[in-house]
Amino acid sequence: MKDKKPKNLIGDRVRQARHRTRPKITQSDLLARLAVRGIELEKTTISKIEAKTRPVTDIELVAIADSLNVSILWLLDLEQELGEHHHTIRKPPNISK
Repeated sequence: MKDKKPKNLIGDRVRQARHRTRPKITQSDLLARLAVRGIELEKTTISKIEAKTRPVTDIELVAIADSLNVSILWLLDLEQELGEHHHTIRKPPNISK
């Protein structure tokens, strides 16, 4: 039997962030935003991330958060858990080489 364990924690939040903007950010839009940040992904990658069937690297996590204009903590659904301490964790600067 195939293992159904999620391979990332952010899939649901990536979809939510894309859909809550006006106009919505399509998966292709997100791929383009990531490419500008130096993250080149296959066409199907965003679908796989949202379905939680593909792991996400830390570098991709930072770029996805930046591309969607959300915090890393929000993507990880950790803002509430960290409570008063979340203000001490800052979004890292844009990484470009």
